[in-house]
Amino acid sequence: MIAQGYRQMGSYLSSHMTFFVPLCVALGVLLPQAFGPVSTFGPIMFAIMTFQGSLNNTFKQLAGVFRHPLNLLIILGVIMVLMPGLAYACAMLLFGDNMDLVTGIVLEYSVPIGIVSFMWVDMYRGDTSLGLAAILVSTVLSPFTIPATLSFLLGATVHIDVMGMIVDLIFMIAAPAIAGMAVNELTRGWGHEKLSGALSPACRVLMLLNITANSTKMSAYVLNMNLQRLEVALFILVFATCGFFIGLSVARLMHGSQSLLVTMSFDCGLRNISSGATLAAQYFPGETVFPVMCGTIFQQILAATFGHIIERLCSEDTAERDRKVEQAKRLLRKRNR
Repeated sequence: MIAQGYRQMGSYLSSHMTFFVPLCVALGVLLPQAFGPVSTFGPIMFAIMTFQGSLNNTFKQLAGVFRHPLNLLIILGVIMVLMPGLAYACAMLLFGDNMDLVTGIVLEYSVPIGIVSFMWVDMYRGDTSLGLAAILVSTVLSPFTIPATLSFLLGATVHIDVMGMIVDLIFMIAAPAIAGMAVNELTRGWGHEKLSGALSPACRVLMLLNITANSTKMSAYVLNMNLQRLEVALFILVFATCGFFIGLSVARLMHGSQSLLVTMSFDCGLRNISSGATLAAQYFPGETVFPVMCGTIFQQILAATFGHIIERLCSEDTAERDRKVEQAKRLLRKRNR
C-alpha cells in the first residue's frame, strides 16, 4: 500500500510539473530564510537525479547513433555553439550594462540538454536513441564545455573558477551519468526496470526541492523587481521559444521524419536548468540566478505547447502523403482500365 502510494505520488508530481514548478519558485522567493540552507545540498541532490535518469540508458543504445552521427553532431552544434553565441550577442545588446544578467543568460544556454527531454521525445514518438545519445554526450562533455564557453564568451569581464566548476560538474553530472548506465548494463536491465522506478518519485521531490532552494538566491531581485528584470524574463521566454523553433526548423530543412522533428525540437529547447541554477548559485552573484530560474518557469509549458505544434505539423504532412497516395492509386486504376 505504501509502495503504491509512493509511486502514485511520483506520477502525480510528474504530470503536474507545470503547476508545481512555478509554485516552488514562488516559495523560494517568498521564504528564502526557510529554504536557503537547503541549497548547500544542491550538488548532492542533482547527482542523485542524474544517476536516476541515466539508469534508463545503456551503452549499447548509443552504438547505432554513433555509427551515423550526423544528426547528433547537428544537435550538439546547435546547443553548444549556436545558441550560447546567440544568447551572448543578444544579451550584450540588450543588457550589456549588467554583466551578472548577461552571465546568467549565457550560462542558461551553455548547460547540457535536460534529462526530462527524453520523456517528451518518448511521449511524442521521437527517436529515443538519438535523444538519449544527445543527452548523454552533452552531459558527459559539460564539465569541459560549460567552463570553456563561459571563459571564451565572458572571460574578459567575468571571473570564473574553471577548475572548481569542472570538479562540481563531474560530481553532479558526468560521474553519476556514467555510473547509472554502468549499473543498468551490469544488472542486465534491472537498473532501468526496477531501480529507476524506485528512485523516480524521490527524484521528483528532490528536483522540486532543488528548484525551491535555488530560487531563494533571486528572492531580493524578484521582490524588488524593476523594468530591466521584467525585460530579462520576457527575453528568456522569447529565446527559450526560439530554441524549440531552431530545432524544428533544422529538422525540417533536413527533410526529417516526425521522429527527427520531435527529437530535435525537444533536445534544442529543453536545458538542464537545475545544473545551471546550482552553478549560478555557487559561483556567481545572486542576480545571475534570476535569468536561469526564469527558464525553469517557462520550459515545461513550452514543451507541452510544442508537442501539440509538432503533432499538428505531422498530422498535416501525414494527410498530404495520404492524399498523394490516393491520387496515385486512382491514376493507376484509370490506366489499368
